[in-house]
This record gives sequence, structure tokens and C-alpha cells, in this order.
Amino acid sequence: MTTDSHKKGTELRAALMGPASLASMDKTAHSGLGMQRFSDLTRRTIFGTLWQRDGIDLKLRTLICVVTDVAMGVDDELAIHLEMALRQGWTEVELVETILHAGSYVGIPRARQGVLIADKTFAKLREGKQEQAPSS
Repeated sequence: MTTDSHKKGTELRAALMGPASLASMDKTAHSGLGMQRFSDLTRRTIFGTLWQRDGIDLKLRTLICVVTDVAMGVDDELAIHLEMALRQGWTEVELVETILHAGSYVGIPRARQGVLIADKTFAKLREGKQEQAPSS
């Protein structure tokens, strides 16, 4: 069932993630009945409602996601949210410093893992940009 919040969530999700990440996530979202239902729920409630609220901007919301991912040790989500944060204007240095700062409160092993994921994510994104660049 497509609702207004589902439509808004789908549009915002696409804007936050970019075409390459979106295609990959859509493939996962259609991998089975459970993931289809999960995708529908998150589009409506997370992206269609929560991310649409007034009070803080999308840039800050992405940084909050990075911090909570580090705190919870969810590597796959961290990679997604790091890419979203970069697309919202955070720099690689700002994101690494955020992870290091969070590590002082949630644990150095979590910060170490977060930095490893960040370095891998940043390198992957740089590779993708080089592949897309026109050759002279």
C-alpha cells in the first residue's frame, strides 16, 4: 500500500543515498518477503515521517546516525550512514573525528571498527567517482 508518507520516504531515501547505493539497497529490499516488508516500514516511518520532522536538518540527522551506529557496533548501517553524511556535506575528517570522539564514550574498540569502516567506505566512494570520471 502506497501512502503519502511512503512516497515522501521513497523520495527522501533516494536523495540521501544516491543512485548507486539506492540500487544496491533496492536489490536487498526485494530479496524476500521479510525484507520487502522491512523496506516498506522504514520508507513510511523512518524516511517518510521521522526524517521529515522539523527541528533539525538532514545534515545533523545523518551525523546522529553515524554516532548511534558506532555506539551500537552496526557496521553495515555505519557504511550507509557515512555515505549519506558525506552527501549532506560532512567531510571525511569531520566524520572520522566524530567517530573518535564517540569512541571516548562508547569504547575504543567501537571507534577502531568505525574508523576501519569509514576508511573502507571513503575509499570505495573515491573509486566509484574515478570510474565515473570521463577519460580524456
